[in-house]
This record gives sequence, C-alpha cells and structure tokens, in this order.
Amino acid sequence: MGVKQRAAVEQLPLYVQGKSIPNAVKLSSNENPYPPLESVARVVGEQLGSFHFYPDMSAAAVVNRIAEHLGVRPAEVAVGAGSVEVAAQLVNASASEGDEVIFAWRSFEAYPILVQISGATAVGVPLTADERHDLPAMAAAVTDRTRLILLCTPNNPTGAVIRRDELERFLADVPKDVLVVIDEAYTQFGDDPDAVDGLDFFRRHENVAVLHTFSKAYGLAGLRIGYAVAREPVAANLRRVAVPFGVSALAQAAAIASLDAQEELDARVRLVVAERGRVLAGLREAGWSVLDSQGNFVWLRAGERTGEIDAALREHGVVARAFMGEGLRVTIGSPEMNDRFLAALAGVPPIVAA
Repeated sequence: MGVKQRAAVEQLPLYVQGKSIPNAVKLSSNENPYPPLESVARVVGEQLGSFHFYPDMSAAAVVNRIAEHLGVRPAEVAVGAGSVEVAAQLVNASASEGDEVIFAWRSFEAYPILVQISGATAVGVPLTADERHDLPAMAAAVTDRTRLILLCTPNNPTGAVIRRDELERFLADVPKDVLVVIDEAYTQFGDDPDAVDGLDFFRRHENVAVLHTFSKAYGLAGLRIGYAVAREPVAANLRRVAVPFGVSALAQAAAIASLDAQEELDARVRLVVAERGRVLAGLREAGWSVLDSQGNFVWLRAGERTGEIDAALREHGVVARAFMGEGLRVTIGSPEMNDRFLAALAGVPPIVAA
C-alpha cells in the first residue's frame, strides 16, 4: 500500500512543453528566436559571481522598477517565476473547492490545470467561429460560484485580441466582486489600435488585474519572471501564496535591465511583427485560410487534419505545437526558420475556409 495522495492530482493532465527534435526548426514554444538583448546579457553576466546568495524574496528593486515603468504603485505589483506562476497565484488566492474559474477555450493550456490544482471547477467557454473570446457567453456563464475570469489577449494559440468596446460591455455584465484577469503575455507584438489596453482597464475598474511576462518579447523565458498588476489587497494575497524565493536574482536583474532597454526591445519586436506579416502572406498565397494574429505565432485551424499536417512538418524538420483534433500553433521564428516552415507546407494540400 502506497502513501496517501490527493486523488484529484492523478487526474490532472500534464502541461506539455513544446517539443523539439534533433536538427529541426523548433516553432512549438513561442520563444523569441533571437539571442538575449546585449545590454541585458551584460547585466546578467555581472551577476554570475553572486548567485550563491538567496535573491531578495520581496524582489523590491524589480517591483519598484515595474511600478515606475507602468505608472502604478509598488504595492499593486506582484511577481513570480513567469506569468504562469503568477497565474497560479491568482487562481490559488481567488478560488478553491466549490468555486468556479471561467476562461475561453481553446486558450492557454495551463489554465484548466491550474484551476484543478486549486480544487476549483474549470469552466471553459468555446471560442467564436472566428477564433475570438465569446464574451457574451462568458458573461452568461457567471454564477454565484464564480470567483475568477481569465481573458488571454492576444489569445494563445489563436492570436485574436479582445477589443476595448466589447470588454467594456463585458465588465458591465460581470459582478464587481469577481476578479477579471487580462493576460497580456503577447501584448508587445500587437498592432491593432482597437485592442484592449489592460492597464487602462485596471485603472478604471476595481475588479480588473493584468498579467504580464518577460518570457516572450523580452526573451527571458529561461530565467522565469512575470508579474501581475492588481489592486493592493489582491496583490498582497498573491505575495502570500507565492513560492518563497521563487524569482531568482538573475531574473530580477535581467528584468530591470530589460525595462531599461526599450529601444533594443522595440527593434526586436519589429523584426518579429514583420516576419509574422510575411508568414501570413505566404500562407495565404499558398491557399491557406488563416486569420490575422497579434501574437508571435500563427494558428492553423486544422481539425481532423492536425496530425497529418504535424507529421508532414516533422518530416521536413519543422516542429510546431499540435493540438490534436483542433489545429497547430506555429511560432514566428527567424527568417530562415520561417522559410523552412513555409517550404515544409508546400506539398501539403491547404485548408480553405468553408
């Protein structure tokens, strides 16, 4: 007889990391294809002689720098080991057994896992036909058990954004005691003028929090640091449920340096956005029906053909993120990586919208 464990844990799906295979182009993890920003790498290098010490558990320096950068108070900022860990803080601080957490589906695959770990009930609301959040349906799904709503914009994996006017209507329909989190992990890549600005909504709505990461545009995926901006009581609770010393000293130093490297960051983002446009144009020229994306990835809704297309890409040394029966998310890489992806699809019959 083994030791007693939570039965619910055995039922949890495992979070699947984007796979890679030898000598293949990895476009499965939404990673930044370019090396760390030079100024950031230099600062991290200067810290290498001191990581035998514990980091500042409060991350005071980086919290203060984030607050200054965003024009909020330090007490409204909570950090964690990547935005997924901060998302876990938000779920654990808001919901437990008997409570409900609402999110769109398909969206970030960690959401239902985090909710189940907390003991709460995950309520996934299907996307619209054009791959967007169905906010009226999400508002209708709210019950007296709802404690948290997660909105991913741009949405991972579809790349669609929530627009300001529709979020205003949504918030008018959501009870003010339900926390609405705007997850903006990919916001730096967006160029839609009508897209939601999470911080603007945070400033105007007491029940809105915003989730950001340094993993994507800033390229700190391997150092793990993200943060939430929330009202002071919420942010304080996030710190209470956070893993002690969860954000390394190297990550804290890199985050501060990243916020000081705005020009370098903007140049890097422009490269990715330009390549995203080129990849979308190439797909459409080849006959594929694809919607615009505001993230650093494109989404191929492939349904039953997902496995076939995934196999064809792998045969040509390209690894995408396949959600079997649904579609493939393909990260925007360097020009050479993207050329290999487009070439790999050349012999695959395109999917055309009905």
